[in-house]
Amino acid sequence: MSSNGNEGVNAAKRAAAYAAVEAHAGEGMRVGVGSGSTVVFAAERLGQLAKEHGWTSVVCVPTSFQSQQLIVEAGLVLSDLNQTPELDVAFDGADEIDGELNAIKGGGAAHTQEKLVAANAKTLILLVDESKDTGALGTKWAVPIEVLPGAWVVAKAALVKAGATSVVLRMAKAKAGPVVTDNGNFVLDAAFGVIAAADVAGLEAKINNIPGVVDNGLFAGLASEVFIGRSDGSFEVRRRE
Repeated sequence: MSSNGNEGVNAAKRAAAYAAVEAHAGEGMRVGVGSGSTVVFAAERLGQLAKEHGWTSVVCVPTSFQSQQLIVEAGLVLSDLNQTPELDVAFDGADEIDGELNAIKGGGAAHTQEKLVAANAKTLILLVDESKDTGALGTKWAVPIEVLPGAWVVAKAALVKAGATSVVLRMAKAKAGPVVTDNGNFVLDAAFGVIAAADVAGLEAKINNIPGVVDNGLFAGLASEVFIGRSDGSFEVRRRE
């Protein structure tokens, strides 16, 4: 991708993240901070607003080691779900969204912690650039599935029986062997083809019923709003009906 292309994508991500944080964050709030490149801008803006307005009691719960570092670097108060089990809002990215605000997440292998934080937030706000808005899940992305290391072979076989056309153990790019999540597990990427919005919740539950599966990257019915950034710096907001 050209430098101009990168600038356009970053402008889209920044537009979505800044607008979402400005609309939903405030003093005294308990905030979930997701993972990925778009959330970098959300943490950045949250830190800026805290300094500009003198917020001192915004408490942030991370979904990964990456987001933990973002919270610390932004000068925000760091917590976790054991200390702060109820969140007002969570900001997170997505790899793909459909027309019903369902999402595929897990490109960064943090989807289990992301789902935990999302499930314990009153409001989940997804932040994406326009390339993630494909209309139907599975158009571009397989479903990431976190599995216990000792179960990946049997889980792979079970996923094929469940309808997956391809299941691949995700391999690391800067180390030998598979990707290892923050929880110490492996990730399988399972392709199911295009997934109709009406089928997302059922497939999510079906995958999670496989022994050895920790959780998967289908997020059905969790998001309240999606902020979609565009390369010209504009954005669109979609809300759940």
